Amino acid sequence: MERELEIVGEAARGVSEPFRFAHTEIPWRKIVAHRHVLAHEYGAIRLDDLWRVATVHAKDLVASLTPLIPPPPLADNAG
Repeated sequence: MERELEIVGEAARGVSEPFRFAHTEIPWRKIVAHRHVLAHEYGAIRLDDLWRVATVHAKDLVASLTPLIPPPPLADNAG
């Protein structure tokens, strides 16, 4: 679970600044900061915090990000 949350934080860190500014409802800095703790301050991880992030905050994040995912391209039937 820790590794998956690190990956989410790494992905958040790679989101462009204009996109982050356009979607301030997403706690980008908190996500990246949490990744930093997971990756570099292993002794500082509290399991209850990790559990809350995985079971509560992750669901909220998915709910916020889902509408931002563009629809898949239409199939090209010209062949």
